[in-house]
Amino acid sequence: MNTIGTARGLMRNRLAGVAFIFLPILLSGLVLRIALATTVWQELGGFISLLAALAVGLFHDLVFASYLAIPAVLYLALVPQRLFASKAQRIASWIFFACVWWFVFFQAAAEWIFWDEFGVRFNFIAVDYLVYTTEVIDNILQSYPVGRIVASIAAIALIANGFCCRTAIYKAWLNSDSRFLQRRGIAIAMLSVPVLATAFVSQSGMPHFDNRYEQELAKNGQYSFFAAFRNNDLPYRDFYDTAPGEEAMSRLRMMVSERRSLFLGSGGNPVRRKITSAKETIRPNVIQITVESLNADFMSRFGNTQGLTPRLDELAKESLVFNNFMATGTRTVRGMEALTLSVPPTPGRSIVKRPDNTNLFTIGTVFRANGYKTSFIYGGRGYFDNMNAFFGGNGFEIHDQASEPDEGVEFTNAWGVSDEDLYKWVLAEADKSAAAGEPFYQFVMTTSNHRPYTFPEGRIDMPSHSGRAAAIKYTDYAIGKLLDEARSKPWFDNTIFVIVGDHCASSAGKTDVPVNNYHVPLLVYAPGIIAPHEIDTLSSQIDYAPTLFELMGWSYVSEFYGKDILAMRPEEGRALVGTYQSLGLYRNNKLTLLKPLHVAESYVYDPSTKTQARSKLDANEYLDAIAYYQSAADGVATEPGALVSWATAGSAR
Repeated sequence: MNTIGTARGLMRNRLAGVAFIFLPILLSGLVLRIALATTVWQELGGFISLLAALAVGLFHDLVFASYLAIPAVLYLALVPQRLFASKAQRIASWIFFACVWWFVFFQAAAEWIFWDEFGVRFNFIAVDYLVYTTEVIDNILQSYPVGRIVASIAAIALIANGFCCRTAIYKAWLNSDSRFLQRRGIAIAMLSVPVLATAFVSQSGMPHFDNRYEQELAKNGQYSFFAAFRNNDLPYRDFYDTAPGEEAMSRLRMMVSERRSLFLGSGGNPVRRKITSAKETIRPNVIQITVESLNADFMSRFGNTQGLTPRLDELAKESLVFNNFMATGTRTVRGMEALTLSVPPTPGRSIVKRPDNTNLFTIGTVFRANGYKTSFIYGGRGYFDNMNAFFGGNGFEIHDQASEPDEGVEFTNAWGVSDEDLYKWVLAEADKSAAAGEPFYQFVMTTSNHRPYTFPEGRIDMPSHSGRAAAIKYTDYAIGKLLDEARSKPWFDNTIFVIVGDHCASSAGKTDVPVNNYHVPLLVYAPGIIAPHEIDTLSSQIDYAPTLFELMGWSYVSEFYGKDILAMRPEEGRALVGTYQSLGLYRNNKLTLLKPLHVAESYVYDPSTKTQARSKLDANEYLDAIAYYQSAADGVATEPGALVSWATAGSAR
């Protein structure tokens, strides 16, 4: 009774009503964290560290609640007592607090869905998705029973609010009577909290957890969302460790140098060099199938036992296969960036999404210099993630759902046409180029292996909309069908087919950059042109273009950071892996990470157990990582989103 009496006393100042904003935020935050923790329970570091994550999370929830309460604090401080005591005010208060409950429950459901897809709280991906409402909303509508979810959230919110509004504490607040001078001081104190939080609380400054899942659980989703919105770009030199320019350039040139390369000049682009091939030059067509979210371990040759990729597994027996090939990032635009530009993943947004990203040195630059037609063929709408602007601005002809006729399209979902329909466009464009006597390079991007995982029924022995496994098997089926139809074409015998993953289906793990979640397949199939063989050297998506051109015996001026994988000695193998903040150099089972606020970390990776443990920072690995990323960042940005001269100059376009 004393506790209730004390609470009633506190509620006699109307500004105490902000407690009814804090309550749902703190309660839903706690329940959501516990629920998310249950999904990765075996991956967590222990009960004590989980409690620490919950405590840090509570702090971030309080900070977010202080922001959300600003309008209510101002209103309660300024509204006259006569209006506050009116019946209309009571009705408005009930509706307002019901909306607060609905909001926090709705965002909790949204975060659950986001976690299920990405294994993290809201981040810059969520910011990007707000731009592409058509694809995202359609995807959600096709993947989840949205009507039932929204109705359930509304019902729970009404029940929760009804319960709160029947309590004696709430009734005491409705009957509160306080003078303006009393309210003014309390209001100023309350408003100072978000002001101080803006100045002193940041995502980068939050306590660090070695376990990545615990790091994510400690966040507040909405606070993370707005932090990502504000900090989408990260100027390298402001946030990361650097090295003297000459030392960095010297190390970089040693790492990108090849037996038949000659660096051109001492200034400007530090990696610009002449590549001379000793092989006989050939001019085959190239169809590059970049497959959405294709992990290497979806294939049986890499340990899968579900039989999801029978066509790819058979194709591998007749292909040049790279067994240790790594994606640079965790999103499609990162894969596109690495495969076209051959650059490490610089911090912030992918170059594909930045302004002023036209007329760059790309894989298409070399193809067009050799008389090829270059095309970007995408099953969806290429304005998504700025893909059309990037490829179109760099000399590629665009073919996507918006530019191709609907006639003949048999199936579409939120992300675009089915892979089978996409490959119809691929074959049609190949036929046109071949008829014109024009060699061609096609960068093809699929969409079917993406939630909502729907595809034409009757193609495989698994139903549409039954999960990722079925989508992978359909993707495999469609690739097999493409090759079956291509074999009847007159241009088939002079065509190289490349199958490569853009990134893995999931990048989440105990650590910030889990190495095992960057392994993607690379198959080069060209019967009669390239002999089947397996390559075990550790390599990166940035090595794809240089390796392809060496397979064709081409000599050219290069601005690529990658190297010919076939010429690498095993000890030269390395991969550049990262997120939009963490930048990694992985080689010899060591992962060196560069992080914002000039933090560097080191891990030892065990391929047999796919685990990694913290280790002492190796000075050589550390300086080589800086050499890669400092140079790449200097080359693509002098300020957030602005590309500079050496990234666009110095070679024939």
